[in-house]
Amino acid sequence: MRGARPVRAAVVVVLWALAGPATAQVIESSPRPLPRPALIVPKAAAPVAAVVAGDVITRSPRPLPRPEALTERIVALSAPANAPGLDLATDQAEEDVDIAAVAPPSAKEKRRKKREAASMQGAVCGVPSIKGEVISPISSKVGGCGVEDAVMVTSVAGVRLSQAVTVDCSVVQALDAWVKEAAQPAFDGKLAEMRVAAHYVCRGRNNKKGAKISEHGKGRAIDISAFLLSDGKVLTVEDNFNKTLRKIYKAACGVFKTTLGPGSDGYHEDHFHFDTAIRNSGTYCR
Repeated sequence: MRGARPVRAAVVVVLWALAGPATAQVIESSPRPLPRPALIVPKAAAPVAAVVAGDVITRSPRPLPRPEALTERIVALSAPANAPGLDLATDQAEEDVDIAAVAPPSAKEKRRKKREAASMQGAVCGVPSIKGEVISPISSKVGGCGVEDAVMVTSVAGVRLSQAVTVDCSVVQALDAWVKEAAQPAFDGKLAEMRVAAHYVCRGRNNKKGAKISEHGKGRAIDISAFLLSDGKVLTVEDNFNKTLRKIYKAACGVFKTTLGPGSDGYHEDHFHFDTAIRNSGTYCR
């Protein structure tokens, strides 16, 4: 038995010699896991917190700090998007205004606003002194007749109309201005009512059959036949075409596009015809 040991040793030596280079290529394994290979990253892309060792950059287990430029960008994007370009500090200051510290409107201001509100009650055409109501558009089977923006007016400039007139705003706005600037001053503020001879009616000019449609048929004309004063006096165009009536008639030229009255064409001897015809030839006054 003792002689067997040298024999086994010799056998092992022989086998090792025969294995030679093949045995040298055997990779020994270890019960421990192999170390993680180093991450190769180009220097230009290396994070700020990385540890540089030649061309090899190893990452830290801690999260990298956010770049300052990115932080500023996120803050900018987080700002309110509904008010670009506004000064947030100023906006905040405005929001912090104490409403209780704002002085309430004075009694005079309240009275003024109350008067303004009251003056617009029943007003049409955007003028407080033109009273009436907006009505439905007027259409007609006759070509050229009708009023698209029709109103029914009962008074202008504080002066009653003897009947509610159906017209468009252009003619009553001119009538309102004429009463304020010419008629009422001429009567020393005593003008109380104007007698209306005609307003909207679909017909030819001067009531002639086959004639061109009158401005009355378009809602842009009104005829006034008399003036009633607050002292009860009545001045008709037919019987009282005196100095005062001549004066206010002349003052209507330019306020209206057309003014016709006694002596103009034989068709207006008993009334004033005022209209706001649409034309480029200027005013027509006779």
